[in-house]
Amino acid sequence: MLIDILTVAPQMVETALPHSILGRAIDSGIVRIQVHDLHDYAADRHRTTDSPPCGGGGGMVLKPEPIERAIAHASRLSQPDRIILTDPQGVRFDQEAAFEMACLDHLVFICGRYEGVDERVRLTLASHAYSIGDYVLTGGEPAAWVMVDAIVRLLPGALGCAEAPSRDSFADGLLDYPQFTRPRSFRGVGVPDALLDGGHREVESWRRLQQLRRTRALRPDLWARCDITADDVHLLESAAAHRCPQRYTEKEYAGARS
Repeated sequence: MLIDILTVAPQMVETALPHSILGRAIDSGIVRIQVHDLHDYAADRHRTTDSPPCGGGGGMVLKPEPIERAIAHASRLSQPDRIILTDPQGVRFDQEAAFEMACLDHLVFICGRYEGVDERVRLTLASHAYSIGDYVLTGGEPAAWVMVDAIVRLLPGALGCAEAPSRDSFADGLLDYPQFTRPRSFRGVGVPDALLDGGHREVESWRRLQQLRRTRALRPDLWARCDITADDVHLLESAAAHRCPQRYTEKEYAGARS
């Protein structure tokens, strides 16, 4: 996969690339990431990439011409499958979008900045606009990095375990099950018996039950959309009949975070 990132602050992106799974994916040739400084595509000697907004108002707006030239440069070897504008007004980026883009060959990210990007970039240059949440960042570089990280880890060979992405939160519409490791007891909370003494089937049933319960308690929006099976219904009903403790309620989770 080839990913091009267009930005006026290339150092913000470049410092994050060599680390962890993303860095290993680059080193192993799974992905190639090119960071383009938009100042290099300005037409004047001052390398101007922004201008005051038409109609007045504070702040500066990214000009469309340097972005157009940077996209043309990034498209020399292959036509991008998607040209993505980072924008708080864009579609909410989620795991489904990450899976979709992980199947593509060439992505271009345009990092918004200042008061925004000239609207003609959205209308004539970008094919998609994505937001990572309902808040405003100083620039689109962190948003681009978040999306790139989520996409690259799904590429074959990027993770040590090939099955790991299918077990992530949101992979099947549910939150992930809780994870435990040693020690067996920490601050009075023990590792569930099913994970220590149970067989493979019991472990899988426990994990699935926790996914269902956690999603229902913490993310009712996801719960309303997910397609649970007849086996899932039976699992929930059986746990309720046997009064299996539900360790992760919304109240307890919020209390643990505070």
